[in-house]
Amino acid sequence: MKIILGTTSPYRIQAFKFLRIDFVAEGSKVDESQVDRNNPEELVKELSKLKAEAVAKNHNDAIVIGMDSVGYFNGKILEKPKSREEGFERLKSLSGNSHQFYTGIHIINTATEKVVSRVVKTGIYLRKFSEKEIETYLNQDKFFNTYALGYDPLEHYSSTFTEKIEGSYNNFLRGIPLEAVVGLLQEAGYNL
Repeated sequence: MKIILGTTSPYRIQAFKFLRIDFVAEGSKVDESQVDRNNPEELVKELSKLKAEAVAKNHNDAIVIGMDSVGYFNGKILEKPKSREEGFERLKSLSGNSHQFYTGIHIINTATEKVVSRVVKTGIYLRKFSEKEIETYLNQDKFFNTYALGYDPLEHYSSTFTEKIEGSYNNFLRGIPLEAVVGLLQEAGYNL
């Protein structure tokens, strides 16, 4: 049975390769702006479902994995920053504080119509860092605006920002909680 990762995210694709499972990646083209943005858990749950369903409708013998991630800080949902200024201000506000990272996973076995889903939450604690450190990072990483949190925890100067995490490190570091995905794949009927 074919595994389809319903994303074009190079970070998630690279991380999924660690599982050594044959898969293909296929974007979902879901209009994310139509989903209510008040609750981070409900948001990623709904978007991962919509993404999985959009890809699944084109396949009748596959296991489709839809995912979506957002950050959450001070009652606000954090998505990819739209500008360098927004990225700078976000990092300035996150400095010395904690925030959360949510990933919704929705898996559809199109052959059996079995559906499983889960939301994984990771708590992140950042050390206090200076505006100069933020500038150093933003000057290094031209892709800062491709991350839901607005920074890369694995590479560049931003890898020094994190003091500790609570929960799935794969979720935080790779945007895909591999341990949860493996469990859900088995629940959906895939033999690993």
